[in-house]
Amino acid sequence: MFAWPVGDNELGLEFHDLSHPWGHGTPCWPYFEDVKIERLHSMSKSRVLTQRITTVMHSGTHIDAPGHVVEGAPLLHKVPLQSFFGTGVVVSIPKRKWEVVTPEDLENARPEIRPGDIVMVNTGWHHRYGDNSDYYAYSPGFYKEAGEWFAAKGVKAVGTDTQALDHPLATAIGPHGPGAPHGLLPWACQEYQEETGRAVLDDFPEWEPCHRAILSKGIIGFENVGGELDQVTGKRVTFAAFPWRWVGGDGSIVRLVAITDPSGTYRIETGR
Repeated sequence: MFAWPVGDNELGLEFHDLSHPWGHGTPCWPYFEDVKIERLHSMSKSRVLTQRITTVMHSGTHIDAPGHVVEGAPLLHKVPLQSFFGTGVVVSIPKRKWEVVTPEDLENARPEIRPGDIVMVNTGWHHRYGDNSDYYAYSPGFYKEAGEWFAAKGVKAVGTDTQALDHPLATAIGPHGPGAPHGLLPWACQEYQEETGRAVLDDFPEWEPCHRAILSKGIIGFENVGGELDQVTGKRVTFAAFPWRWVGGDGSIVRLVAITDPSGTYRIETGR
């Protein structure tokens, strides 16, 4: 039987995977093509397995480099490695369909969000992750005010268990950017107006303002956070998620991990 050389508890640390599974059939944002995986060599023919993948880096759990949305901002190879490692918090801010995460929500979150923290927000929406309208069209999210709050607080990175760093109706799903003038999902925009009596642009006039508020300040963004997120919610932990060393990259699929030290040997969860 295959056995790993390092036992589960040998280090005295606990590793919690906050990434969604990635592979064939990975849910994709409305204007992305499906992930394609081809088997070039198989065990039966070649006695080796080799696969070729065609994807955008903004699929599954991933990070956005500042240059993804801010013209002239650093791309992936210019982002310092320490941006992807550090102490922070996982906070619970439950939200329903189309609700907005506010500065008041963030100010009242516990554990307290401190300057220099990596912050993961658990809205509960990761339980709906999948190729469905619930997750992409109806999710809650950040908007301009939350992005400005993160920037003013001086956090290191921000992650969310929703489809993007911005509310879906402040993305191209709404009538913004590549989605103008009707939105990538015009039925969702129409449904919003029917339910609220307001047009999408009445409530979300700006295109991806949270993206711009944080990425313009060098605050890295994690999207589609999930996995064992509930297990570390309400805790201060250490995060690690290193991207590819991709020159000119606009973002990267990552394996986001929260590390805790119940043994007290390393005290990693309180380090800075």
